Amino acid sequence: MSKPPLTLYLAAPRGFCAGVDRAIKIVEMALQKWGAPVYVRHEIVHNKFVVDGLRDKGAVFVEDLKDCPEDRPVIFSAHGVPKSVPAEAAQRQMVYVDATCPLVSKVHIEAQRHSENGLQMVMIGHAGHPETIGTMGQLPEGEVVLVETPEDVAKIEVRNPDKLAYVTQTTLSIDDTADIVAALQARFPAIVGPHKEDICYATTNRQEAVKAMAQNCDAMLVVGAPNSSNSRRLVEVGAKAGCRYSQLVQRADNIDWRALEGITSIGITAGASAPEVLVNEVIDAFRARYEVTVETVQTAVENVEFKVPRVLRAPA
Repeated sequence: MSKPPLTLYLAAPRGFCAGVDRAIKIVEMALQKWGAPVYVRHEIVHNKFVVDGLRDKGAVFVEDLKDCPEDRPVIFSAHGVPKSVPAEAAQRQMVYVDATCPLVSKVHIEAQRHSENGLQMVMIGHAGHPETIGTMGQLPEGEVVLVETPEDVAKIEVRNPDKLAYVTQTTLSIDDTADIVAALQARFPAIVGPHKEDICYATTNRQEAVKAMAQNCDAMLVVGAPNSSNSRRLVEVGAKAGCRYSQLVQRADNIDWRALEGITSIGITAGASAPEVLVNEVIDAFRARYEVTVETVQTAVENVEFKVPRVLRAPA
């Protein structure tokens, strides 16, 4: 019995970004240097497959520094941490390594600089996300006000409307963030924005690739984890760009084949913390059921690489 034809549009870029790749390598190098166990505060990146693989090598993932013994190294995740976390580690004389993505660190530095210039910060982000918690935790309580939607802008109370600046989480929807920025600028004309866009290159590139292929697809699957902000934004972007079925899947086992009955074209992409092996797993699952033709939709070429220290050293 012949298999039905299917055109599979494969987004490029997709999957791992430079910050994720660097963070994973830091954990692997720490295990080589100090042996197991090495503790990691929060998931190093938001992907179960990656976390489980590192756990099998000897990484122990915890949510609080108090769950880490003082005689073993601890690594801070790519999402960044509040200033209080390394301060506590230093006070306990722990060996620690910061795997915060350099583009997240850029936002931290930016917030600190604006604060030193007497500006109160408005952060555009998702409440409870570790990156948002880490960025807001760079400044004293009350110095950062969080907004999640344009509607939030009308409700916030600020110290001085003429002395404000804003930063954003790096993994937001470009279009949604633009709407919030417009609302901020309308209410606070003097508000200062970042010198360079805070939403990172990888988030931007993956969203643009999804927009480029969405209207050609009957359905779209985003390979990624439910707690991955950038992966969830890709699902939303796909739906808003005209794809009538846009869903997140962690593995090929999660594909809802009933929902895909009758499709002739599908788009596949992956969030910045999803490895290519999971994309290939999904493609293979479609090849088992369809006569697949693969077309790559490339909207950017990425050559960003963040250096990993050859020898991991704990801060003095």
